[in-house]
Amino acid sequence: MNIDSFIETLALGVARERILSSDAARAPYECDGLTMFRVRPKLVVLPETTKEVSHVLKTCKAAGVPVVARGAGTGLSGGATPHADGVLLVMAKFNRIVAVDPLARTARVEPGVRNLAISEAVAPLGLYYAPDPSSQIACSIGGNIAENSGGVHCLKYGLTVHNVLAVTVALDDGEVVTFGSDAPDSPGLDLLALIIGSEGLLAIVLEVTVRLLPKPEETKVVMASFDDIEKAGAAVSAIIARGIIPAGLEMMDKPALAAVEDFVKAGYPLDAEALLLCEVDGSVDEVADELAKVEQVLRDGGATELRIARDDAERLLFWKGRKSAFPAVGRISPDYYCMDGTIPRKHLAKVLKRMAEMSTEYGLRCANVFHAGDGNLHPLILFDANVPGELERAEAFGAAILELSVEVGGTITGEHGVGLEKIDQMCAQFSSAELAQFHALKAAFDETGILNPGKAVPTLNRCAEFGHLHVHHGELPHPELERF
Repeated sequence: MNIDSFIETLALGVARERILSSDAARAPYECDGLTMFRVRPKLVVLPETTKEVSHVLKTCKAAGVPVVARGAGTGLSGGATPHADGVLLVMAKFNRIVAVDPLARTARVEPGVRNLAISEAVAPLGLYYAPDPSSQIACSIGGNIAENSGGVHCLKYGLTVHNVLAVTVALDDGEVVTFGSDAPDSPGLDLLALIIGSEGLLAIVLEVTVRLLPKPEETKVVMASFDDIEKAGAAVSAIIARGIIPAGLEMMDKPALAAVEDFVKAGYPLDAEALLLCEVDGSVDEVADELAKVEQVLRDGGATELRIARDDAERLLFWKGRKSAFPAVGRISPDYYCMDGTIPRKHLAKVLKRMAEMSTEYGLRCANVFHAGDGNLHPLILFDANVPGELERAEAFGAAILELSVEVGGTITGEHGVGLEKIDQMCAQFSSAELAQFHALKAAFDETGILNPGKAVPTLNRCAEFGHLHVHHGELPHPELERF
């Protein structure tokens, strides 16, 4: 490809100043939040309109040039890592809240809109957008769509897929289509659910219609301390077994508590081995009833101390601590590796115990923060990349956690996606037949494989090399799959 000629073609549909080609201009886009993987893209393009996105895609498909979409760059699996010979399509300028319908309780937004900005915009209407990743102050809705993000309140209110009604996207050839509708259901196959969580492999998000919820009449949060992390894990299962579905049910272990309290001063007890935050919301009577039940379950489960937030300010401070766990850990370690796996709640205690053993085996500290209610683990492995071998041990430790998650009946991701980070562990979770279907689906949307190539779905050859799948005679069911 002649780069100058290619840029000239792109410039026929996108202003030249928004096509970045210099080393200095491209350098900030080398990675997303997973900084282990760094690749400088051939070009960075910042479109402002749907027409411009279509033009870029048509131009890239005609030239066989890879396209990787990027939102705010807060992803943690390398999903927005650029392609060295490709275009990085940065959707940050698509940042308008197009329309809000307070009666239908919906909002139409562009993919570059920050997650928190939606709730801020509709707060005067008594509404909010439920999914709330810890990075919600910065992460974009387009990125949330790509990874099917959740947050601390996903236990009761669901992930992104449960709060989106429609998505307008551009396909690999620039064609613009809409999946889903404003109605409760739409005819045909449910391709909306397929697009959400597809990590930019199938289409580029242009507009999203989200569901808004009314603010609860009452919200209370209880903070429970435990002298044993396994007791805390068992208490999580006991709350759900009682038939209680809290708005949020989060857990932190002692190392995480120490880091967070020093950073946020949220009032967390530093002598606790584990801490649970359990939030209930609804009508005043509902909250009073559920809170009494939760307190009883926690006491029966061995909680050494219970504290109910005195007011809304303290409630938000409790949650600020939990949502600040990642930057807090970053203050006490030169580097950290944030993992993301999901397990059945009944195995929380078992998995936490095994992870403590792994920490000793790999010689690395590990702080645990996670969405305990739905079993979504976020272990933070602390290491120093300047010490020879520590990065490799951190990666091996993380891989072992993911494979443990699969072993107990869970999955290798809950909301961070697969990206580059977990592509080998896809081989631990899925059979060769399942992977062949994933590739067939990818080909149905993107037959030439230009959208985010080499991510999320491994080739069967890669899985054979990884050692978790046996491919008869070393042959691929479909030889063309290797190109993806």
